[in-house]
Amino acid sequence: MHIDYPFRVDARGRTADTTDPDYVRDLVEQVLFTAPGERVNRPAFGSGLLRLVFDANGPELATATEFLVQSSLQQWLGDVVEVQTVEVASEESTLRVTVRYRIRTATQPTVAVFSRPV
Repeated sequence: MHIDYPFRVDARGRTADTTDPDYVRDLVEQVLFTAPGERVNRPAFGSGLLRLVFDANGPELATATEFLVQSSLQQWLGDVVEVQTVEVASEESTLRVTVRYRIRTATQPTVAVFSRPV
């Protein structure tokens, strides 16, 4: 078992824990929405994804963002997951990222959708 993200206390009054697949999903979310420089002891950690939503929207930005997300996931979680596809969409005031990956210790692929208001 792993500590759940975001940190919280469960109904028993203990640190909430989570399963392996949910833990890996939490790791992917942390990489996506952490800005480089945000973590003191790991200044390069993160993808810088939220910074890009203020650029002019278009196919070039979408392609660059997908490449940035995929490379960040491979850099920080390459030993945990195999990233298969990444799709990024900015709709009105919401950023939506769809990541298809396979946990290296599992056989089934996982599709996770993450969204944040921007």
